[in-house]
Amino acid sequence: MLDIRVIRENPAAVQDRTRLRGGEHWKLVDEVLACDEIRRKAETDKQQLQSSRKTISKEIGMLKAKGEDTSPIEVQVRAINEQITALDVQAEAASAKQTDLLLNIPNLTHEACPVGSDETSNPVVREWGSKPDIAAPKDHVELAQQHALIDWDDGIRVAGSGFVVYRGKGARLERALINFLLDTQTANGYEEVNVPHLVKRECMEGTGQLPKFEDDMYGTDADENGVNSLFLAPTAEVPVTNLYRDTLLAEADLPIKMVAYTPCFRREAGSAGRDNKGIIRMHQFDKVELVQIVHPDHGFEVLEQLTGHAESILQKLGLHYRTIELCTGDIGFSSAKTYDIEVWAPGHGKYLEVSSCSCFTDYQARRMKLRFKDSDGKNRFPHTLNGSGTALPRLYVALLEQCQQPDGSIRIPTALVPYFGAEVLGS
Repeated sequence: MLDIRVIRENPAAVQDRTRLRGGEHWKLVDEVLACDEIRRKAETDKQQLQSSRKTISKEIGMLKAKGEDTSPIEVQVRAINEQITALDVQAEAASAKQTDLLLNIPNLTHEACPVGSDETSNPVVREWGSKPDIAAPKDHVELAQQHALIDWDDGIRVAGSGFVVYRGKGARLERALINFLLDTQTANGYEEVNVPHLVKRECMEGTGQLPKFEDDMYGTDADENGVNSLFLAPTAEVPVTNLYRDTLLAEADLPIKMVAYTPCFRREAGSAGRDNKGIIRMHQFDKVELVQIVHPDHGFEVLEQLTGHAESILQKLGLHYRTIELCTGDIGFSSAKTYDIEVWAPGHGKYLEVSSCSCFTDYQARRMKLRFKDSDGKNRFPHTLNGSGTALPRLYVALLEQCQQPDGSIRIPTALVPYFGAEVLGS
């Protein structure tokens, strides 16, 4: 969440930068300040009453020592206690509302973030390789069916639409890609971690999935009010980043670099009809995620490195891609700066996002109460970053479509051959 001190010191600037995202979130700034004023006034009044109570209590002690009646003054103390209790209730209510409001205000985008209202304003930062020259390319659905890699009917039979079953060589190719991704990123200096696939509500709040995106998540263990306490992880970002929630690190602990493979679960509410062909958009998919926790002086510098680590996957596989920077109207709720990596899918005739790499500044760290003690002994919030390294379904799609051969076979990229065990899939 945003630092309340930043909002207090320059609310107009916060509103202006929040407006760039579109929507009505900027209006919450005034409500936050109103709650803050109520809370601070209640705390000030409480301190004054506590001071008065202390003075009166001393007076009562002196009167009792003299054997005098203290009943009238004790009435004053009881009245003060009642006022203090009322102020506590008022301060707690204002604080709770303020926190709720702050959880609903997105992060401030980087000052150099491209300004725009939607994805059409996202500039291309760079491209790598070139589009393969394929006459009448087949899409991944036709290729997968031709080589018996994926069974859509089996997925529907077991779990419904939005799920698939990888079979035979198709399952082996998926496993080969996962192992290749993990090995590549551990070689880039990331510690591999294996985390739970269920996460607590506070973990989802910590990384910013809640409250905004609850309709897209699979919740479980709902209470009598329908509030879910556990969720199927929508991305490994949630459990991996939250490994350090409520933690005070030493400055020497930074940077922390972790990589994890998990299945990911999303309802994709409101996504009907969008990229639904084949395995491009599913309710369950595999992903290898990169997470870094770094000193706040290095967040945006590390973002460039992390993005390079994600791009290295596509380079090793020889797949043409481009990297774009997200504009203010398209960037994620918690992110300050984001690069999307899009791989070319010739069978679909378009680019598909396979990775989103973001720097969240201290936004997530504040929500998670993740801090570090600097060299001066001061507790500070680190920057958190993550990026897909990469998401499997669309990487799978691009590999099939870019590596298809005139005879209908699929050429396995050289870097993947040791994992898959063959140079060609089918013939």
